[in-house]
Amino acid sequence: MATEHHLKIDTVYYCRVLEGSKTFEIRKNDRDYQVGDRLIMREWLPDKGQYCDHSPPINAEIVYFTTYQQQPGYCVLGIKVLGG
Repeated sequence: MATEHHLKIDTVYYCRVLEGSKTFEIRKNDRDYQVGDRLIMREWLPDKGQYCDHSPPINAEIVYFTTYQQQPGYCVLGIKVLGG
C-alpha cells in the first residue's frame, strides 16, 4: 500500500520541480520511501521558519528509488509530478 509523505521543499527546488527541470529528490531515508508512494511537497521559507502561503503543494509520485553512491542514510527519489 502506497504511503503519502508530506515534505518541506526550499523555494529554489520547489520552482525547479514545478517547472519540470528537477525530476528527483535526494532525501534522508528516514521514512521508508517506496516506489509508488506519494509526495506532497510544500514550499518552505527557511529564513521565516514557515510555509509559503501563496504556493500550492506539489503532488508527486515516487517512480524510482536508489541509494547508490549516496551518503549513508540517504536516497535518491525519481519523481513524477501529478496533475491536480
